[in-house]
Amino acid sequence: MKRSSIVVLVLCACFISVGWGQQPAGTVHTNWSEFHRPNMRRWNPYENVLSVNNVGGLHREWSHLTGYYVSSSPAIVNGVVYVDSNDGYLYALNASTGAKLWRATFFGGTAGCSPAVANGVVYVGANVKLYALNASTGAKLWSYSMGFVISSPTVVNGVVYVGSWDNKVYALNARTGAKLWSYTTGDYVSSSPTVANGVVYVTSVDNNLYALNARTGAKLWSYTFNGFEGGFAQSSPAVANGVVYVGSDDFNVYALNARTGAKLWSYTTGDLVESSPAVANGVVYVGSDDDNVYALDAKTGALLWSYTTGFFVESSPAVANGVVYVGSDDNNVYALNASTGARLWSYTTGDHVESSPAVANGVVYVGSWDHKVYAFGLK
Repeated sequence: MKRSSIVVLVLCACFISVGWGQQPAGTVHTNWSEFHRPNMRRWNPYENVLSVNNVGGLHREWSHLTGYYVSSSPAIVNGVVYVDSNDGYLYALNASTGAKLWRATFFGGTAGCSPAVANGVVYVGANVKLYALNASTGAKLWSYSMGFVISSPTVVNGVVYVGSWDNKVYALNARTGAKLWSYTTGDYVSSSPTVANGVVYVTSVDNNLYALNARTGAKLWSYTFNGFEGGFAQSSPAVANGVVYVGSDDFNVYALNARTGAKLWSYTTGDLVESSPAVANGVVYVGSDDDNVYALDAKTGALLWSYTTGFFVESSPAVANGVVYVGSDDNNVYALNASTGARLWSYTTGDHVESSPAVANGVVYVGSWDHKVYAFGLK
């Protein structure tokens, strides 16, 4: 079982959460607002600045020092980077300079979960509450008490979906925080919910993946993995073309029929799969605690390539314009050729990189256990 991430699990739900706003092709400015939404795949199809041909020229544009390690994944919306640090603050930083615009504190709890931003509001979990903050000022709009929150929220159609250590998945009104429904699983809910076609997909530490009706919370189906009892599964599902892709602490990556839950294929790695899959152009990209990044054929599960880093890959890959970006506990951030797995670029931070990168407008944003948030761009 993993050595470092149990600590991370207890403190925060760190390596889960970001997404992007849909923009017309060729638009200069795009957002990466939360982990899954809207395409559920950790894939930015609108990035057209960074490419296989120039990503080797990435350099550090800025870094911002926080008070503790940063395992949260950044959200980038309208020129602002939102990111948690385990110092107990949510930071809003200027995306171009890294200058602090504001920071919000969470009294009585540790921050670290990845934020979601929608309609001028930042949603983030800390300790035993989910918070809604004004995205411009950081002022608290509302909070909702639940069990310990290490899941990162997903916002779809005016509803916030989030998991909790009270064994429940919650659906809350995004404007008011009022509970719409909750569903009780058999153990902690650590992963970030994915919402696609009116269905919420989420894993639980009870070794199940659940498919719930997004409007009512009624269970549609569940699939049981072969993970060990009390495992620390945190992989969040990705949904593409009627298939759910997810990792498990039984060392496997699974592909399940999104409508029925029937297993289509599985691929066995050498250790826990806590990384959340990215799906782009018919390929599933995912990390494993066996130190590897894998590229699997989305239809068959066949191995296309793997890249070996120096330690666990708990970070979830991000894919943009033919490049896979991912962190490793070997302290590095990598850019890999999405077709071949060849390393195109890497940068060594001062500690583990469990944060999942976000890529928007020609810049890669990521956090590190060295207490910093980084932005990498072209000269």
